[in-house]
Amino acid sequence: MSREIRITPSILNADFSRLNEEINRIAASSDLLHLDVMDDVFVPNFTFDLARSAEIIDDCPIGVDAHLMVAGVDHVAPAFAEAGCESVTIHVEATANISMTAKAIRKAGARCGLGIKPGTSIDDYADYADEIDMFLIMTVEPGFGGQKFMYDMMEKVRRTRSIIGNRPIWLQVDGGVSLETISAAAEAGADTFVAGSAVFKAADPAAMIDSLRAAANSADQ
Repeated sequence: MSREIRITPSILNADFSRLNEEINRIAASSDLLHLDVMDDVFVPNFTFDLARSAEIIDDCPIGVDAHLMVAGVDHVAPAFAEAGCESVTIHVEATANISMTAKAIRKAGARCGLGIKPGTSIDDYADYADEIDMFLIMTVEPGFGGQKFMYDMMEKVRRTRSIIGNRPIWLQVDGGVSLETISAAAEAGADTFVAGSAVFKAADPAAMIDSLRAAANSADQ
């Protein structure tokens, strides 16, 4: 079954000193901009706080897909939706009340994604499928860009696709996505792809996005 393929470049590997320019290079080719928000608590790295994130969201010419890798996410996630994000993803490992937080995100006008780390079972969270808009399966350990794609997560992607069934829920993969790995993820059932290093370290980031999309579409036939 052919699905709509979405490419959402992560700015984690962009040049932060000229971020607006970096974003403008890929905006026309991207479906959304993936904003990795890390707090150096839930993951051992820090990127943006809410104030800086809001500036990026305001300046971004396309919709923003915020991936919140932060502790106490129940309290901050709705604020990202209120700041104008099109999608806000919370991690099951950092969320005290998934149903409440998902409802707050959606009430504020954003889609809600549910992130799953490599060591977390998707089956433990299958019952939330009717309360969210996207599952995010991590194909690296969250925290840093440039890690190697974990092919052993493809069984989890296939299982998640089975759980989704005919629901209009996106299935995103994040971590190590490149021209060499995107086909495996698409074949397993993913339709939304976060690519950081592959895009921003390419000579032509926009052309790389087009190539990634073509590879995913070719695999998803």
